[in-house]
Amino acid sequence: MKFIIGKKIEMSQLFDEKGNVVPVTLIEAGPCFVLQKKSVAKEGYNALQIGFVKITKKEKIGKSMKGKEYRYIKEFSIIEGDSVKNVGDQINVSEFQAGDKVTIAGTSKGKGFQGGVKRHGFHGRNATHGAKHEARTIGSIGQRFPQHVIKGRKMPGRMGFERITVKNLKIAKIDAENNMIAVKGAIPGHRGTILEIRGK
Repeated sequence: MKFIIGKKIEMSQLFDEKGNVVPVTLIEAGPCFVLQKKSVAKEGYNALQIGFVKITKKEKIGKSMKGKEYRYIKEFSIIEGDSVKNVGDQINVSEFQAGDKVTIAGTSKGKGFQGGVKRHGFHGRNATHGAKHEARTIGSIGQRFPQHVIKGRKMPGRMGFERITVKNLKIAKIDAENNMIAVKGAIPGHRGTILEIRGK
């Protein structure tokens, strides 16, 4: 399995061989370094811990960060038969190729406290028949029995800032010199969101 940590740059567009516009998201991916190798014998599972964006200022490095002086550290599970990497090995975009299908996980944009219309797509109340100042209210939230709001009821609340995973995204272009990956389509999060990129 291939994997790498990246940072969302922005959306852009490319032109394919037929001249069609392809919307892409530009990701600065790596270089990442293997910080720890976990095994079934010691930790109970197989995984690699990798770091992205090395911390250079000494005052930012704590005693507990010795050997792991990186701003972003993520763990990726591995299975028997995967290409073995050791501590200190580099992971960069050259492991991926244009046309590969990848799964990308990131944190969506936070939108704060929102009402039912924006959060769940409610239609709101009608504008006639005596309804007044209730265009975007959610209406009834239950019935007489059991005299409390049933769990799972869609209501106003905090929206966004959730972990979102998008599968089967196609890599449109790889720029190994600048550590850039252009992925077809949209990816969750604002500019600068840290992403986990997994390939087969």
